[in-house]
Amino acid sequence: MSRVGRKPVVIPAGVKAELKGQTFHVQGPKGKLDIDIHPRVKVTVADKEVQVERSTDIPSDRALHGLTRSMIQNMMVGVTQGFLKELEVVGVGFKAQVKGKFLNLALGYTHPIDHPIPEGVLVACPNPTRITVSGCDRQKVGQVAADIRRYHKPEPYKGKGIHYVGEHIRRKQGKAVG
Repeated sequence: MSRVGRKPVVIPAGVKAELKGQTFHVQGPKGKLDIDIHPRVKVTVADKEVQVERSTDIPSDRALHGLTRSMIQNMMVGVTQGFLKELEVVGVGFKAQVKGKFLNLALGYTHPIDHPIPEGVLVACPNPTRITVSGCDRQKVGQVAADIRRYHKPEPYKGKGIHYVGEHIRRKQGKAVG
């Protein structure tokens, strides 16, 4: 059984955390975030740490307890360090570039794809075959990276497509002639 929820979340230097009603606000050098706290979970902000407690010991409350603590921890990391996902575009003629508030992708289709970049997320292309998605909200950064990857998932024969940097693509052997 996990006991993640019992560990206090340390508030780093330069971060302001407060609880207003059922909304928890965090502000730091990289930005500000807020989440709504479930009524069955109690959050207290003391000096330099945040403590999360649950009302009962039923499984759904235990799950909410650990989830809330993890979300608050991710908020603290996000406003101080930020989150980063890197994608790699593999394929002949496949490329990506940022044009204003859109990510322009050429993925071998008859038309280029313009993916809108949402507020609070920074998308950059250091070179035409690499895309970096960064921001302070972990969920939003991961969702934008997954949406971009969804345009052309890596295929198992040649490995063409968009994949995360460091992701292992299981390769299949082609048709045997003979």
